[in-house]
Amino acid sequence: MSLSELKFHGLQLFAQLPMEGGPSGPGSGVVAHLVAAVVFSFLGIAVLAVCFCLMHRFAPFSIVKEIEEDQNTAVAIVMGSVILGISIIISAAILG
Repeated sequence: MSLSELKFHGLQLFAQLPMEGGPSGPGSGVVAHLVAAVVFSFLGIAVLAVCFCLMHRFAPFSIVKEIEEDQNTAVAIVMGSVILGISIIISAAILG
């Protein structure tokens, strides 16, 4: 099977996906899910940015100075861990 046949077969499968949310055409459920994914992605990134700004504001030291100038690896690991933890919480909240 050639690459063009695989692409055509994939498009046929995409067109046969079940419709959700109205009779606007084949695959409209997929488009709705993609739009929702993009919206929730931007919302999650915005919440993560707000949390990072709050961490930066309430830290008893300058995070930028500690990580960039003083090369403090421990602070970098802790900040990375906090960001990962907040990201997991945000993704769980989005998934429901």
